[in-house]
Amino acid sequence: MKKTLLGLLLLVMGGAVLFAAGSNQNSASPSGGDASGATVIRWAFWGNEDRVKLSQQAVDLYQASNPGVKINIEPSGGTGDHFNKVDTQLAGGNGPDIIQMGGNFPDYVKRNVILPLDAYAGKGLNTAAIDAGSLDAGRVDGKLYGITTGITVPALFYNKTMLQKAGAPLPPASSTYDQFRAYLVSIKSMLPSGVWPMMDFGVTASSTTPFGYWLRYNGTAIYDDKTNTTMVKASDAQKYLDLFKDYRDNGFVPPADVAAGYPETNSDSSSLVAGKVAITFGVSTGLAGFVSAMTDEIGLVEPPGAATNKALWPQLSQVMTVNKDSKNIDAAVKFIDFIINSPDAAKILGSNRGASASSTYRAGTTPNPVDKLINDYHALAGPHTSPETAHLPNDTELNSTAYLIYQQAAFGRITTAQGGQQIYDLLVRLINK
Repeated sequence: MKKTLLGLLLLVMGGAVLFAAGSNQNSASPSGGDASGATVIRWAFWGNEDRVKLSQQAVDLYQASNPGVKINIEPSGGTGDHFNKVDTQLAGGNGPDIIQMGGNFPDYVKRNVILPLDAYAGKGLNTAAIDAGSLDAGRVDGKLYGITTGITVPALFYNKTMLQKAGAPLPPASSTYDQFRAYLVSIKSMLPSGVWPMMDFGVTASSTTPFGYWLRYNGTAIYDDKTNTTMVKASDAQKYLDLFKDYRDNGFVPPADVAAGYPETNSDSSSLVAGKVAITFGVSTGLAGFVSAMTDEIGLVEPPGAATNKALWPQLSQVMTVNKDSKNIDAAVKFIDFIINSPDAAKILGSNRGASASSTYRAGTTPNPVDKLINDYHALAGPHTSPETAHLPNDTELNSTAYLIYQQAAFGRITTAQGGQQIYDLLVRLINK
């Protein structure tokens, strides 16, 4: 297997300026132009080395047709690093022009950070080409704040080559939790020494998606935006920690000290890529990153319980937003339109940022083995999805803090009961923050 490494790019912070509330789209911003007179647009996103390379290729193509515009990319390896950086920049009045977000973009709407894009619909931004449901998912209180690059669905990835070499059966396409545990038991003794059946994905350094999936499976809403409450109890969170304690105690996932060495923020820091596990959790469009980082063949199956409880959901892969204090909003919107809708961009980017919701973008895609696997998985998982539930407020902080609590429980520094209580207290605090 080969493991690619993503070099972190240094961010050059400009002089701090006051972040003026209520400023209009002509207000001051560190972006603007360079010494040559070119319009400079800063684009912040997260992803592995493959995404960085493809994004730069798309930028190069765009700049070739727009010689007066310079797009500077500002990538981060994972969402945690990305949002920490962006939040620091925004606090100093040095935010990027275009900020890639996820389902947490409403948090930034509440903070008055990003610009409503309704005025640009049909005027620099071809919203007519975007599937109506996906377009509506970018709205808050009826206003359009984000344009999704596509959709993705939670999935389990498995190393088909590894399992076949070990003479182990492949995981079932769909299963119950009991069936899936029995499967982990069946392959444990068949795998090479130092390889575990599954990654410890209870909570990763940049995502609580597995926890959210398990809550949906159990019919427990993490957040009700109508009542501003959570249905989760401390005992619910404890049961989740107990589930992974069982996996850990029985050797289905690596010991805490081994698992901690793989942040799992993207394919470059994945235990699957490192050959330490046979199965990992992710989202369907993450397949491209695994394929680019490995020589082994990778497959996708549903997480346990999906077929019985419709616990899966189609989620926004990434959301393109515009900093309301950008000096070059028109140019930023035009570049977003290129990334979202251009068939020429599609020939470069493919499904790297999700299964596109734009008809004009899809017209430029060429079927390839990765896209076929993703499309086949979406065909399997589609009937087992239900509408995405509301995101907890401040869910970037939820990701980072829940990870610390999970690690404390994994290393045995706190009991699962204590961990469950701490997760519950965290949810309540973030709702009331």
